[in-house]
Amino acid sequence: MAGWDIVRTTGDARAFHALGVPEGARRSVRVLGVDAPALALGSSQSLDDVDMEAARRLGVDVFARSSGGGAVLLDPDAQVWIDVVLGRSDPLWLDDVGRAAHWLGDVWSEALGAIGIHGVVHTGAMVTTAVSPVVCFAGLASGEITVDGAKVLGVSQRRTRAGARFQCSVPLVWDAPRHAHLLAPGLRSAGGAIDEVRVHTVDPASADALVDAFCAALP
Repeated sequence: MAGWDIVRTTGDARAFHALGVPEGARRSVRVLGVDAPALALGSSQSLDDVDMEAARRLGVDVFARSSGGGAVLLDPDAQVWIDVVLGRSDPLWLDDVGRAAHWLGDVWSEALGAIGIHGVVHTGAMVTTAVSPVVCFAGLASGEITVDGAKVLGVSQRRTRAGARFQCSVPLVWDAPRHAHLLAPGLRSAGGAIDEVRVHTVDPASADALVDAFCAALP
């Protein structure tokens, strides 16, 4: 993991998503813990997908992130969230968006293997479903990982002239009813159900070991 700037911090999900890709971007890893519930919508996703009254009642902050895909629910201690930033001059950089996260999927595969979870890194075209525009974990993008067909790693990309930011999430808890409640309008519009989303969770007791293994596996 030579040359990586690694920081672990806890704070506001909206503020973390606003960090972007800095000018002069260099190799960095941010291990991010949220201190309050938040629902991060994909950059092109409509607020119409969200039951805003339910979000207010549950104290869930709703905002749009700068990367694509469906919504990601972020609750304290419910996921391992790691952001990885690369500059365009980095040897790991690839102009091909479809292949850009393959190396990162391999790093996560090694890290998950270190805690006894053996998955498959997706290297093909984007896989979508009726509800994937609504719920991020319903689809499958390049570099993401599944275990027996259930998604254990989600990755989204934000690419700028300065570099790329890969936002990675591994669920420790998957609260399907909570997702269904908050995203009921979008699920109805899509004609799908939250039960169609197959998710593989990681034991929360292994979260710190997973982060350590990820950092150790970095090239």
